[in-house]
Amino acid sequence: MCAIALQAHDVYGDVASEIGVTVTYLVRYFMVLLVVSLAGCATSTKNPQDPLENYNRAVFGLNDKVDQVAIKPAATVYKKVVPGFVQTGVGNFFGNIGDVSTAMNNLLQARVNDGMSDVARVMVNSVFGLAGLFDVATPGGLPKHDQDFGQTLGRWGVKSGPYLVLPLIGPTTVRDAVAMPVDLETDLWSYKYPVRWRNTGSAIRLIDRRAYVLDSSTLIEDAALDRYEFVRDAYLQRRQGKIFSGDPRKLGSDADNSFAPSQADQTVRTSSESKDN
Repeated sequence: MCAIALQAHDVYGDVASEIGVTVTYLVRYFMVLLVVSLAGCATSTKNPQDPLENYNRAVFGLNDKVDQVAIKPAATVYKKVVPGFVQTGVGNFFGNIGDVSTAMNNLLQARVNDGMSDVARVMVNSVFGLAGLFDVATPGGLPKHDQDFGQTLGRWGVKSGPYLVLPLIGPTTVRDAVAMPVDLETDLWSYKYPVRWRNTGSAIRLIDRRAYVLDSSTLIEDAALDRYEFVRDAYLQRRQGKIFSGDPRKLGSDADNSFAPSQADQTVRTSSESKDN
């Protein structure tokens, strides 16, 4: 979410632009390292995979305020004002760029068929879909996948580590936070010049993604008793499902500790036991 803050106009030329890009990346890297280094500073025993719960809840609250004040209002206006076909085109364009990184990670995970499908998908959408504005690959039998370097590490046995909430970025884990610089480097949009166009595109990308989940986030806000717990449990379970492709034999093996049962899980389990008795 850092990309929502647009940099000032490049008045000092290409040299200043290069300096600005370097500083931006250094800040991102050091921010990740700083948060990871705080792994023992806050403790909680409610969920064994969330020993930093006190810290995470504080950051979650900060991120929520930023979202409510800036990002969600912008996304709401974007969804109301921008025609639907334009929103679809924006999502397709940046999705096509993301497919490059997905292809790389699928190949690194030895998912050769998926990786080659992703390569073909990028080529088809880039050529016949007008630089990815139209998704002609999916109807043509080339489904979209979603992979990142954190999933690649998990695929090869690197445990997730504690759950983390990063400032302005959101839910992640120690492993995925360490992998984040690799994801940034393999994002082709990060090499777009001039820098002001890159930052503008990054802001549009962020707002488009937020607009896409507006209805879901509103449902969570209205229904969840504890939004932090709901988001945490949903994120961790979804990450495991993505890493192991939903294989029930492997689900749970990614975590250093077993999940503490959520309040909803406990309720369902109690109800089932009562019926059995």
